[in-house]
Amino acid sequence: MNRRKRLLGIATATLGCLSVLLPAPAAAADLPAVTPTDQAVVPSGPHTNSIGGTPASVTDYPFIIAGLREGGTRPQGQTCTGSVVAPRKILIAAHCKDAAGEKSFLYGLDDLNAGGGTRIGVVSYEKHPKYVNFDQGYDVAVVTTDADIPVPGGQYAKVATSADTDLNKPGKSGLGLGYGKKDFNDDTRNVELHKFTLPIVQGSNCNGVGAGFKEATMICSGYSDGHVTILPGDSGGPLVVDGKIVGVASWSRSDFKWYSVYGRLNNDMGDWVKQQIGEPQNPETFSLGVTPSSLKVEPGKYVSATVTSKPGKNGAEKVDLSASGLPQGATATFQPSSITSGESAKVSIEVPAGTAEKDYAVTISGKGATDTATTNLTLTVGAGGPQPGDLKVGLSPASGTAQPGFFSNVTVSATGGTGTITLSASGQGLPFAPFFNPKTISSGGSSTMQVVAPFQRGTYPVTVTATDSAGKSATATYTLTVQ
Repeated sequence: MNRRKRLLGIATATLGCLSVLLPAPAAAADLPAVTPTDQAVVPSGPHTNSIGGTPASVTDYPFIIAGLREGGTRPQGQTCTGSVVAPRKILIAAHCKDAAGEKSFLYGLDDLNAGGGTRIGVVSYEKHPKYVNFDQGYDVAVVTTDADIPVPGGQYAKVATSADTDLNKPGKSGLGLGYGKKDFNDDTRNVELHKFTLPIVQGSNCNGVGAGFKEATMICSGYSDGHVTILPGDSGGPLVVDGKIVGVASWSRSDFKWYSVYGRLNNDMGDWVKQQIGEPQNPETFSLGVTPSSLKVEPGKYVSATVTSKPGKNGAEKVDLSASGLPQGATATFQPSSITSGESAKVSIEVPAGTAEKDYAVTISGKGATDTATTNLTLTVGAGGPQPGDLKVGLSPASGTAQPGFFSNVTVSATGGTGTITLSASGQGLPFAPFFNPKTISSGGSSTMQVVAPFQRGTYPVTVTATDSAGKSATATYTLTVQ
């Protein structure tokens, strides 16, 4: 195993005076605590520590997800690591919200530099109500996303609560996961998922730094010399003990030749997280997802993705899979072609040589005994990009919330196409078809769509269709959450 030098530094401007490596004899009390986000500044000078981690795969840890922020200095804006705990819920550190820039998430990649994956937007970012700063404890948050995260088979992370009394007991070992830095100054720009093992140790080992260690809300783990440690970009990442997340990566000493401190969850913090997640509710009908949701292929080649499904309230049922919107002459092969809702399948799309290099909106459909569900996949052939005259639909916002029976308003725009563009929309479970004002627009124009929220709480995808005078159409999906 190759050992890679890694270091963590200072998270805030107030700690900027420590931008050089501190001398080894410095007393622990002289070294402040810092958060391991992408904003941490790595001190200059030599360093001999290694994280001691190894590459990991989302296939093995399907709940792991990368946190991004607009303006982040790392590749893709990677800044934190989270855990998917429900279809639209992510467990993460509270201090990850404090970094400047709009937040989003990227799911399904072992290496964020590889391209693809599923990008997820944020609806809300709830910090623990007692959180003030990472070194004061309660460094935990739950994010609500604007779309379902396509975790295969619903393999969401399990979170510890106050009922799991011994998971933080010294002597146990925890599995850490993160997309954080791998080298001294992030020169390699490595954003691969890595795993590492940290022993849980007595809390007294983590005293003498910053505002001090707080047993009630923190877990002390790792080693005094930091040869295995959390680093910038690992914040919010899980510490898994006996199959449950007992901690989220929170802070360490400014030179990171020290222990790793996690926000503790087997207490009232975990109970709060459980309340935020809520009880899982099956939708009325089964649903489909695809990961990654965007694929790139060269003409004459093929590419693959995974189609996932979730059963509805009627339980498991047979679902026949198909695809539409493919480039001319392209084929989509499903293995298997029929699944039972709750299972997954592989889809391989092969495009012939000479296929026009553009973006194609592919719809994957599943026909079951009770209904038909769809999910969208963007297929980029060659250089990709829209072609002149292509009809495109835009939604602002792309998702929203409403109380039962209330309206949700969306601005629908369309570009390209030929002549007059007619708008329509549909969605399972809606009490009425959405209204448009006006119903027809010209290219570059917009309309206001009103959606009446169903009386039953849940998540409702609404497919918006624009059809031009030549009969060509384009779609976009608006996601309505009824609270």
